[in-house]
Amino acid sequence: MSSFLDSRYSALEEYVPGEQPSDGKYIKLNTNESPYPPSPKVVAALNSVEVNKLNLYPDTAVSEMTRRLAELYGVKRENVIVTNGSDEALSFAFMAYARGGVAFPDISYGFYKVYAELYGCDAKIVPLREDFTLDPEDYMNLGRMVVIANPNAPTGLAISPSDVERIAASNPNNVVLIDEAYVDFGGESCVPLTKKYKNLLVVQTFSKYRSLAGARLGFAVGDAALIADLNKLKFSTNPYNINRLSMIAGAAALDDAEYYRANGDRIIAERERTKLELCEMGFECTDSLTNFLLVKPAGIKAEELYIKLKENGVLVRYFAQPRVSDYLRITVGSAEQMDALLAQIRKIVGK
Repeated sequence: MSSFLDSRYSALEEYVPGEQPSDGKYIKLNTNESPYPPSPKVVAALNSVEVNKLNLYPDTAVSEMTRRLAELYGVKRENVIVTNGSDEALSFAFMAYARGGVAFPDISYGFYKVYAELYGCDAKIVPLREDFTLDPEDYMNLGRMVVIANPNAPTGLAISPSDVERIAASNPNNVVLIDEAYVDFGGESCVPLTKKYKNLLVVQTFSKYRSLAGARLGFAVGDAALIADLNKLKFSTNPYNINRLSMIAGAAALDDAEYYRANGDRIIAERERTKLELCEMGFECTDSLTNFLLVKPAGIKAEELYIKLKENGVLVRYFAQPRVSDYLRITVGSAEQMDALLAQIRKIVGK
């Protein structure tokens, strides 16, 4: 760090993304990307005509994507904001609503803690139960912003919309943010509840289910007043937050629900098949509703298995932190990728 950095940020513990090797020699099961390419409709939409418009600024309102998202989720345009990945929506929400305090689980998406520190928010870290499930009672009447990933990462577990509704109802003077990055792999969205609760904000992403991690697209749905708040911050920081090609790709992706549903079904099937085979080896797996598995190896330390898999060309995610240091998070890839993973695990553990 330089001597010029503001002292408020000198002790900031930044978010650490999963490894992103560029040499292509690894089977990459560490960052929860889709193993499938974007829809052919997305590829067709990104034509030379659009590329030749890159000399022009993009639409600050992201009009076409906003319109299509509103239609898809049965809300009005003023209830939707499109952001540069769901991380930007989360960042805006922490800026807008968390200065009076925020609460989130001890085992969850690492950016929550980073944003709380970055924006000087008092963070109440709420422990998950011993089995990694979340107790909704822990989030009742807190008098501060509540942030819950549902399904959660890295546990893969979810709470019901009725539990989310109870949390929102018990915190009427504070925003309850539900991060639904993985909801399309078996969870149940709380977007319909945003019509009933003015304090409920739901955030989703195009990175996982819609195969557009590289396009950096996310969105939030909520009461028009909440979306106006987020837009105020957007237009005060980066009004051109979505580039021309990403918004075209996002709109085209929304036109091909059948393609993504088929891919999602394949991922879910591979998740269950891989879980079954790992459990037969004596491993423990949570009941994930996401595109990844949280796995406790048998007969070998999690960190050692992570290292040996990497040595053999397979990347998974290891978290050297309390409560999950005995586990690996494994992204669900294609059938071929999961076959290769399972073959390497059997070779390493001798099963």
